[in-house]
Amino acid sequence: MGIDLKKTSKPVKYSEAIDYLEKRVNNLNNGQGNELIWILEHPQIYTGGASYKKKEILDKSIRVIKTSRGGKVTCHGPGQLICYFVIDLKKRNKDIRKFINIIENSIIESLQFHGIETKSDRKNIGIWIDIDGSKKKIAAIGIKVKKWIAFHGFSLNIENDLRMYNKIIPCGIKDCGITNLKEIKEQSYKNLPNLLFNKLTNYLKI
Repeated sequence: MGIDLKKTSKPVKYSEAIDYLEKRVNNLNNGQGNELIWILEHPQIYTGGASYKKKEILDKSIRVIKTSRGGKVTCHGPGQLICYFVIDLKKRNKDIRKFINIIENSIIESLQFHGIETKSDRKNIGIWIDIDGSKKKIAAIGIKVKKWIAFHGFSLNIENDLRMYNKIIPCGIKDCGITNLKEIKEQSYKNLPNLLFNKLTNYLKI
């Protein structure tokens, strides 16, 4: 049993993606199928994690979909890379923190390839960049673990519409901004999915 690498070019509805992940989690818990790393994109949507609060919604007209992942409220849409996992932590010493570190390091190293220096933050999970003395988030991480199967994943802002974030308090953090790769450095990021696949699979080898 290995890790299936899946990349979907057309936007996938959030509900359909989560249903698919849940099926893969159940299959894995029943000893069927492989682990999964899936890169995709969602149509515009706001989602609230397990610890999000209604006061984090600044525009009461928007609809927020409650989800089982960790974290607070965020948004997805065109131009944002989504990476989902179905990974068996029983094979990896049931170490959730190490799995988060693998995600963080894979993103950081993939962005270094493009000349962009970022960092993780133990207090505020995610990937961050310092721009002219201002700390901004470029990737959000939200994981759920069910019977030691880790799923959900991370979002990485490439050229998405940052105005979506004006309607919420992203990840419940008031004093830090949000950015995307195109705002930082105008270049091609078409090879990011393959870079991430390579980094993640190397780190996740048993």
